[in-house]
Amino acid sequence: MGAATDDSALALWTVAPGRAEIRAAAAPVPGPGELRARALASGISRGTESLVFHGKVPQSEWQRMRCPFQEGEFPFPVKYGYSMVGLVEDGPPQLVGRRIFCLHPHQTRFTVPAAAAVAVPPEIPTGRAALAAQMETALNASWDAGPRVGDRIAVVGAGVVGALAAWLCARIPQTSVTLIDRDESRRALAEAFGAAFARPDGELPRDCDLVFHASGEGAGLDLALSLAGFEATVVELSWYGSAPVAIGLGGAFHSRRLGIIASQVGAVAPARRGRWDHRRRLALALGLCADPRLDILLQQTTPFERLPAALPGILGRPGALLHLVRYA
Repeated sequence: MGAATDDSALALWTVAPGRAEIRAAAAPVPGPGELRARALASGISRGTESLVFHGKVPQSEWQRMRCPFQEGEFPFPVKYGYSMVGLVEDGPPQLVGRRIFCLHPHQTRFTVPAAAAVAVPPEIPTGRAALAAQMETALNASWDAGPRVGDRIAVVGAGVVGALAAWLCARIPQTSVTLIDRDESRRALAEAFGAAFARPDGELPRDCDLVFHASGEGAGLDLALSLAGFEATVVELSWYGSAPVAIGLGGAFHSRRLGIIASQVGAVAPARRGRWDHRRRLALALGLCADPRLDILLQQTTPFERLPAALPGILGRPGALLHLVRYA
């Protein structure tokens, strides 16, 4: 691994199941309407990036699951990632010297259209700004779900996206939000976000108006269905890749007239699509990261140059929250 020159960079590539390496990359002088930034921090999304790292993106989704500025093709080799915070070195004068968030893979420097970057407000620390992609996913899910004042809401799975969905819903007046996870340490997270906490084998809320599922397991989706009240909706946030998932649609599923909807950040939720585009939604998500309570989601950091050796442990750790990559 060599040092980057003025117009070069280093990027992380997944090259085989469970194996990554750092390769040379390009960071050319920006043209009109472009900027070049030096990476400050990026976030590792354990769910999607784990599926990419282990080669579990199904062939039917190879095009739909491409991230912005991805290089290579699924399954391997591929440069992937979408939670980057950088410092603008060259480009539009109003952005030079400012921090930006961009949906870009893990890379030391990068050149992108200025329209692909959103300025980070001064009050948001760099690490917390890296939560913007996951916040955008939770925000879109809340638009898909449409929580209302006074709703009883359960969130099954206290990873980053599930926790952020609980945080958003708990901000609505008089909602009763319960975050459900096997990991007892998530109790402190729920309390920090103004939500109750329960283990799957504990005392659970029933007849919920709305349930979010984000555990990544079929058993979690079954649990979510069991918590939904009459004509309630379960919002499915987990993506299982190529793994088949069996769920129980017998019992009270039909008599309760339950609904399951898939929420995925690639498209703006139908209720907002006529007035919002991806950039406006991302800017809102970034602004929501101003709450210092969100720092509880940032618990571990790895230097970029150590990523190839560290990734198997990072992505294999059950229940991990957002893992930050730091750049020198």
